[in-house]
Amino acid sequence: MTDAATDLKGGTPFTPQALDREARVYVAGHRGLVGSAIVRKLEAEGFTDVVGRTSAELDLKDRDAVFASFREVQPKVVVLAAAKVGGILANSTYPVDFLSDNLRIQTNVMDAALEQRVERLLFLGSSCIYPKFAPQPIQEDTLLTGHLEETNDAYAIAKIAGILGVQAVRRQYGLPWISAMPTNLYGPNDNFSPKGSHVLPALIRRYDEAAAAGASSVTNWGTGTPRREFLHVDDMADACLHLLEHYDGPAQVNVGTGSDVTIREIAETIAEVVGFHGGTEWDTTKPDGTPQKLLDVTKLAAAGWTSRIGLREGLESTVAWYRQHAGALRG
Repeated sequence: MTDAATDLKGGTPFTPQALDREARVYVAGHRGLVGSAIVRKLEAEGFTDVVGRTSAELDLKDRDAVFASFREVQPKVVVLAAAKVGGILANSTYPVDFLSDNLRIQTNVMDAALEQRVERLLFLGSSCIYPKFAPQPIQEDTLLTGHLEETNDAYAIAKIAGILGVQAVRRQYGLPWISAMPTNLYGPNDNFSPKGSHVLPALIRRYDEAAAAGASSVTNWGTGTPRREFLHVDDMADACLHLLEHYDGPAQVNVGTGSDVTIREIAETIAEVVGFHGGTEWDTTKPDGTPQKLLDVTKLAAAGWTSRIGLREGLESTVAWYRQHAGALRG
C-alpha cells in the first residue's frame, strides 16, 4: 500500500512550513463566527482558493453528502470550524443535539478528509473540554483529569472526541493533523440571539437594547463573580494560520490571551461602550457555570504567537458591527 498517509507515516517526518497560497483550503463552517474570520484572514494573506459550503448547500451531518462534496472539492488543507454552539441555556436544554450533531459533523468531515488524504487539517474545539475545577491557568495536560462542567458536558464530550479523532489519524495514518482549543471568542458574525448566544454577545445585545429603550436597569444571570477569558475572533483566525504553518504535534494547543476578567467587570465595560447609564441586577438563582476558565497559553507562545487585540478595542469594534447588522441578525 503506497497511499499518501503510508508514505508520510514511514517516510520523512513532517516539518511545519508556510502553506501554498494557491492550495485549495476548505473551511467547514465558513459563515460562522470562527470560520468567517478564518476566511477573512486567509484571503488577506493572499490565499486564492478558499472554499466553503453553506448549510443549505451541504448538511455536514449527512455522511454521504459530505463524502461526495470532498471528492468534488479535493482540498489540500481543511479547517474544521463547523459546530453546533450555544451558551449555558442552549447547552443545558438540548444536550442530545449538542452531542449528536457535533459528533456527526466532526466524524463526517474527518473521515471524508482522510479518504482524500488531506495532509493538513486543523480541528477547532473549545476550552470547555477541561475539568470544571481544573487548576488555573488550565494546561493542555489537564484534559480528562476531572469532572466536566455539567451545563455543557455533552458539547465538551463531542469536542474531546474530535481531539482523539485527530490523534487517532496521526497514529494510524501518520497525517500531521492538529487541534486548537480557543477560549471564549467574540467579534463579527457572532450569535446575538437571546436564547442561543454566549455570554459576551448576550450582554452586548442586552445592554444595547436597554440603552436604546432608556431602561433603568438590566438583569444578568448568576453572581457576576466567575472569571472568563475573551479573545477576539480575528486574533483567533491569525493564531489558526500561525499554527498551521508553525506547529505539529498530537496535543491540542490552547489559544487565548492569558488574562481574564470577571463577568461583572465585562458587563460594566460593555455598559460603558454601548452608553448604558442604568443599574445592573444579578439573578443569583441562575447558574454561574465554571468559576474560572483561564487557559495556559505557554505552548502557543512557544510556537511564536501572542494575541494583539485588546479587550476594550475588541468590544468597541464588535458593538459597532452589531449595531450595523442588528436588523439582519438572528432573533
